[in-house]
Amino acid sequence: MKDMESVREQFPVTKNKVFLNHAAESPLPKPVADAVHKYVEEFSNFGESSIELEDRGKSLFAKLINAKPEELAIVENTSMGLNIAANLLRYPPGSKIVTTDMEYPSVVYPWLRKSLPVRVHYVKNVNGKILLEDMEKAVDDNTVAVVISHVEYFNGFRNDLGAISEIAHEHGAYVIVDAIQSAGAVKIDVKKDDVDFLTCACYKWLLGPPGAGYLYVKRELVEKFEPTLVGWLSVKPEVFETIDFWDIWSLKLSETASRFEVGTPSFISIAGIIQALKMFLDFGMENIERRILKLTDYLIETVKDLGLKLQTPEEKQYRSGIVNFKISNPKELAEKLNGKNIVVSARSHGIRVSPHFYNVEEEIDTLMEEVKRWNQA
Repeated sequence: MKDMESVREQFPVTKNKVFLNHAAESPLPKPVADAVHKYVEEFSNFGESSIELEDRGKSLFAKLINAKPEELAIVENTSMGLNIAANLLRYPPGSKIVTTDMEYPSVVYPWLRKSLPVRVHYVKNVNGKILLEDMEKAVDDNTVAVVISHVEYFNGFRNDLGAISEIAHEHGAYVIVDAIQSAGAVKIDVKKDDVDFLTCACYKWLLGPPGAGYLYVKRELVEKFEPTLVGWLSVKPEVFETIDFWDIWSLKLSETASRFEVGTPSFISIAGIIQALKMFLDFGMENIERRILKLTDYLIETVKDLGLKLQTPEEKQYRSGIVNFKISNPKELAEKLNGKNIVVSARSHGIRVSPHFYNVEEEIDTLMEEVKRWNQA
């Protein structure tokens, strides 16, 4: 990776705050903000933009997760991607969904609706971990899908997607993944892990603006499902690439994952996302993940030195960009830290810290000095 000084120049937030909250919403890097500003300015002045939106970033995101562009649809956010997946599946009598008791609400809510005849089974965590043996016990022939976060939002536990896919597929179940806490922080390989559906927005670790994200659908599943929501973007390109009247008498769905798109996306967001994705591919996800894990290693050791209790598993295979530790009155501490321009989150009776690759050890020292004072008060 390039030297940290030049990297940090691309992140204006470093001049104003110690920002360690990328698991929430990230500040925009300069190239991303510049692209958004340019798009807005050009549209304001000329009614169009010179920014090339390419294929709306699909080819770039595809490289990031080892997919193909035709396996990707643009979605507004992670919740929309999960809802699309939930509504595509069929639920025979006695069906169940397997998830965990550590999930973000959006991962579970689509399957709690009364209109879906399906039972939700929660695999209970053991000291902040989801054990594969417990997942194996939970998944059976009535399981329609395992719905899970790649990385759990409150403590950063990284699920083994490959092992979970193997368990699910043995019973004919699909694997649906919320990747919003992993995309941009750790390497994703949907082919290696044999994932069926994966979705994420781009405003967290991917350092893009809110308003757009991606839904991955395994190629062999794309034409198996008819979308429950359709619009002008759902159809084959030749339907609307014409100067003649559009065909409104028949529905010719796209043979790619764009069949799950409905209408015009946020082009302003996509202009920024494209620049963010180019940055990730330029730096390399292996380098970014290595840097993030180095920072979280440093943070974990500091937390332990202070005698605070970790809620994040220490084993390397379970780790991500999130570290959570218990402390008294975490909400009040997070507010006090914010007043000192140190940004973290209060989650699950603790403080959640989520550094990115451009952060430095000195920023973690600054945070932990304040934590030490709080703990001693």
